[in-house]
Amino acid sequence: MHSDVSPTTPKLQLQLSIPHHDPTYYIPDGNTVLLVENTLFRVHRSTLTKDKSTFDSMFSLDSDLRSSTSTSSVTAGPEGESDDNPIRLQGDTVQEFRALLWALYALPHELTLALTPRANTSQLFNLARITHKYEFRSIEGWALNALTTLYKHPLQSGTPSVEDAEGPSLVQLTELASLCEQRELLDATTLRWKRLLASGKDIALAMGVAERLNLRILIGFAYHAMMLQGREVWDNDLLLTRAQRIRLLSGHYALGRLWERLPSEPPVLVHSPRCSGGAQARCNQAWAALWRSTLDMGRQVLPLQYADVVGKLMLAESVTKALVEREIPTQGMLDGMPWCKDNVLAAVAGKLKEVQESLADYFTDVV
Repeated sequence: MHSDVSPTTPKLQLQLSIPHHDPTYYIPDGNTVLLVENTLFRVHRSTLTKDKSTFDSMFSLDSDLRSSTSTSSVTAGPEGESDDNPIRLQGDTVQEFRALLWALYALPHELTLALTPRANTSQLFNLARITHKYEFRSIEGWALNALTTLYKHPLQSGTPSVEDAEGPSLVQLTELASLCEQRELLDATTLRWKRLLASGKDIALAMGVAERLNLRILIGFAYHAMMLQGREVWDNDLLLTRAQRIRLLSGHYALGRLWERLPSEPPVLVHSPRCSGGAQARCNQAWAALWRSTLDMGRQVLPLQYADVVGKLMLAESVTKALVEREIPTQGMLDGMPWCKDNVLAAVAGKLKEVQESLADYFTDVV
């Protein structure tokens, strides 16, 4: 007969379920005990009520309830005053609560380190999540700004990845930025998604995340990247839904139609004050001809997929820049716009930006 205790025995399960003290934040002179998952924390109530957090109103309500409850009806003592009757925090992780206590108890040099490349990004991520939940507004803003500063920097590696071995994943960061409505961090994560999409990685994942969080710019770029992969890839990607495949087909058709219209619809050109009257009419004619020519020249330089309007406009922008800066022969195309030729680059760039920002509108459900 074996006397060893099996890992699945009720006895060991009971031992594992018994709450244990946190090694750092079970502070002997603390006056409030909280239970997070299976870990007990003993901290100072006055520390948790900093920054006018949710704990402030929570403890005020608790005080009111105590004053209206007779002591004879209390058997385990007031909630939060002992290990036997801790305040139970639901939905938080131990790592998140430790991050909060780290920020509340940290020394100045520890906080300074969090603003350097040596920062613990997982700790900052957990801190931002839990301070958002409990409304530590100034600490939340500090944590989000620290994360934004770190992730706005160029990638150290030339190969982007959706996972970070030492910190939160790109999906988690994007969710956090959306949850906290932190525009700068959202822009930084979107830029990283764009780099992934440009390398052909995690396109279906980006589509799903963007749609779930309703990130219109990222939806457009992700769908456009998947469209360029071709229908054979769409049909074999198990992460794509039938609805997404239909939207891809819809986008391919809509962008193809847009490309057919573009040569006859030059962007609005801002004219120089010196360009007026008959000169402005000639300038508009010259600009329309230049617009058609740059689109055609770009197509000759690098043949692209029919519906790749973004790629074709980027080529047109490069060709226009080369013409304006006379890096290639102008063949008289700029003669009709002596005062406005420097404005054509802004017109092309504006059109490119307009199409990029509205890409999601082309990948719509078929009604």
